[in-house]
Amino acid sequence: MYIPGDWHNPLNPIKYLIANLVLSFMIILIFMSEDFRDLKTFMISYLWTFCITITQWTGAILINQLLDRKINWAVQPVLRSILGIVLLATYSVAAFMIVKYLMYFIIYGTIPSDGWHFAAQSSFFTVLISFNISLIFTAIGFFMAWKREVVNSEKLKTEMMTYKYESLRNQINPHFLFNSLNVLSDLVYDDQAMAVKFIQQLSDLFRYVLDSRDKELVPLKDELEFIRSFTFLLKMRFEDKLIIESDVQVNPEDFIVPMTLQLLIENAVKHNEVSEAFPLRIRIRKNKDYLEVENSLRLKNVGGDSKKTGLKNIIQQFAFFSDQPIEIIPSEANFMVRVPILKSLEK
Repeated sequence: MYIPGDWHNPLNPIKYLIANLVLSFMIILIFMSEDFRDLKTFMISYLWTFCITITQWTGAILINQLLDRKINWAVQPVLRSILGIVLLATYSVAAFMIVKYLMYFIIYGTIPSDGWHFAAQSSFFTVLISFNISLIFTAIGFFMAWKREVVNSEKLKTEMMTYKYESLRNQINPHFLFNSLNVLSDLVYDDQAMAVKFIQQLSDLFRYVLDSRDKELVPLKDELEFIRSFTFLLKMRFEDKLIIESDVQVNPEDFIVPMTLQLLIENAVKHNEVSEAFPLRIRIRKNKDYLEVENSLRLKNVGGDSKKTGLKNIIQQFAFFSDQPIEIIPSEANFMVRVPILKSLEK
């Protein structure tokens, strides 16, 4: 059973039953006080009122549940409102009439001889009450949907900021700067031309970080250009001990969460041995609607530094833009992550 006004949250059936019993009593107390004159009249009125409240309340909740599953408030608010009002009003009138006929049969043991006249009695008030019930439920549903959208939007902003901060921190952490500056200092004395190129690549890398920090998605071609600069810096440090191969044919409509590939490469370098005896090989390739990043596997102990946030951040961010999950496929010799290629800025 579900609570009225927030039919996505479960409610104890006992509490729901008690609430309807209390509501039925309050209706008799306020609108039918003359039925307290004797026990039999009161019990008949109470049973009739309870049947009305339980059918009206439960039916409205179930209809809203069904409509919420079929029609998204945020995508089709007008259609959702119109269908909600029409279906709720129709059900409310029908349920009221059915209960009215059943109660007549229970009390008198027969059905009314003049069915149309019997149905027409109090029909105006029945329609009016039903229409108001449908309006109330539709208004509550719209408000709850709006509230959920606001909460989800804020959650998305918070997680996006967390991800961007984590990505930026990974990109410019002291170890990265220290290692890059060490390489650069050696190049200045040994190969000035290469030092200039190194500085240019380092500049391109940080320009991309700054440009993409306010973007939810970036074109895949821009991400791959960024990875070329990142790869160049890593290769200058590890030389032949690190092999990065990229075979991706990019389409203009291909998008990706910024710095996804950088995080995957960084994870591979961080968690695996990179040496002459065991060179680390990383392959980036496109397979239909996925990017595959696969690295050879020879794990090393990364100590207490590893918080395992890289993959978690990527998974959380892609969940907002695609129903296709990120696939993590480990084996004895390799570790592969499959990332869906996004086709637009909309989920």
